[in-house]
Amino acid sequence: MAGYRVASRYVKSLLDLAVEQNALEAVHEDMLLFSKVVEENRAFALMLKNPIIKHDKKRDILTKIFKGKVHALTLAIFDIITKKNREAVLADIALEFHNAYNKQKGIGKATLETAAPIDANLRKRFEEIVKQLSNKKQVELIEKVDAELIGGFILNVEDQQIDASIKSKLNALKVNFSYNPYIKEI
Repeated sequence: MAGYRVASRYVKSLLDLAVEQNALEAVHEDMLLFSKVVEENRAFALMLKNPIIKHDKKRDILTKIFKGKVHALTLAIFDIITKKNREAVLADIALEFHNAYNKQKGIGKATLETAAPIDANLRKRFEEIVKQLSNKKQVELIEKVDAELIGGFILNVEDQQIDASIKSKLNALKVNFSYNPYIKEI
């Protein structure tokens, strides 16, 4: 929770600065790139959180990896955060920046879990459903595949959930079959 608070403070400042410098799109792409690097490289993520590695060494690593690939504002925020010994929250900052960007641009976010990957036509239909449910013009649909659903889907849009999975229907049947109307309950 404390990491989220720290990240949200940095994100608010970074978002304001990016808007002011007309670099919002570039910084957003940089934060997505950073999140991808953290997600795909466990050693990199652990290095950022390692208290034994000195902060200036972490700053050098960040500079070598991202210099020339990201906007100057992004490199500056990396530098500021490492100087303040807060590089462990960089991944949280990148994630929160993406959320703040979506809020700034009015982009709705939804999660779709299916038993198998979906095709482009079905994806487009789900995006239309999400647009109607969230009253947003643009949506970001995060797809997850969970074979345990057996079939159907689970769609989460803001605070709403549509569970049309075979797994949930089987669980509901199991509950219904466990009830026996002929036995009086105590």
